[in-house]
Amino acid sequence: MPYIYEQSGWPDLVWDAAAISGVLADVRHRQGRLIGRMESLGFQLRQESVLESLTAEAVKSSEIEGERLDPDQVRSSLARRLGMDVAGVAPSDRNVEGVVDMMIDATQNFARPLTNERLFAWHAALFPTGRSGMRKIAIGAWRTDDTGPMQVVSGPVGREVVHYEAPQAKSLAREMRVFLNWFESKKAIDPVLAAGVAHLWFGTVHPFDDGNGRIARALTDLALARSEGSPQRFYSMSSAIRAERKGYYAILERTQKGGLDITDWLKWFLNCLDGAFDKAEETLSSVFAKADFWTLHRDTQLNDRQRHVLNRLLDGFEGSLTSSKWAKLAKTSQDTASRDIDDLIKKSILIRNRPGGRSTSYALASPKK
Repeated sequence: MPYIYEQSGWPDLVWDAAAISGVLADVRHRQGRLIGRMESLGFQLRQESVLESLTAEAVKSSEIEGERLDPDQVRSSLARRLGMDVAGVAPSDRNVEGVVDMMIDATQNFARPLTNERLFAWHAALFPTGRSGMRKIAIGAWRTDDTGPMQVVSGPVGREVVHYEAPQAKSLAREMRVFLNWFESKKAIDPVLAAGVAHLWFGTVHPFDDGNGRIARALTDLALARSEGSPQRFYSMSSAIRAERKGYYAILERTQKGGLDITDWLKWFLNCLDGAFDKAEETLSSVFAKADFWTLHRDTQLNDRQRHVLNRLLDGFEGSLTSSKWAKLAKTSQDTASRDIDDLIKKSILIRNRPGGRSTSYALASPKK
């Protein structure tokens, strides 16, 4: 059977609107609720949430392709670009910097037109050495197919399985011109559906020697940011795709080997986005807990030392909190640390843990319901 791009009528993709209307409505409702909840948080907590989500997006999108990035390096690089002050800033290698450059441009500059030049810049950022592994590739340009057709294969050498063969290189200029004109045009479809269509369409054209999957997911982030009219990302689509990696490749292959009806792909895409919201709730649970804590204690009189150490506890303090650790964190004396702790115990914010060693340790008290 011909590939989807060989079908008469390509690229006029179609789908059963009634079949996806229910899941689309549910996803849009959840998307709105998540954004509304995040916008109710203070600026600092929103920034922390954006940092966590973008870090997950960059790391997981690369992981889908079998490339592992150091999360600490990604987080530090993102924090610098977002103008955030984070502890333990780690130096980043150029591969991390390139992925982060693309991610920041896609999400923070979502309103800028998508052009050939912008895609070429993303591609060049992903491959700063001009190589994919040991192989030299064309950078910042469409592939040429000089070494043969672009194929997605698996299996050992000599027993490869061809899952997909992309359009010939000679058609790429026209294919990408049509795609980019569509991407930037006013469309009579829901913007979230447009993100799903764009992901499939770009991946089907497969215009680069390498990096097509990561760029397709960056395009998805850009399109989703447009659907929300905001650069602030509170969920990671790539994290949800990574969790369903086999299903992701299976539905792509099935759709690319089928006709122009992409209903099944859009159902999968929307369900995956719904899963991204689930993961966001898990990932950002500490952020929500922090916000709830400070809402509960907004009228409690606390000094700056207490607020600083309490924030460290809420951020996930490792080990047990003792008065000596408090003194070190707050840069104060042991006596002052003990007075700060006793004050918080009286205010039912801290509790003494059961004795388990030479030093008494403390923990946050459970909020009273």
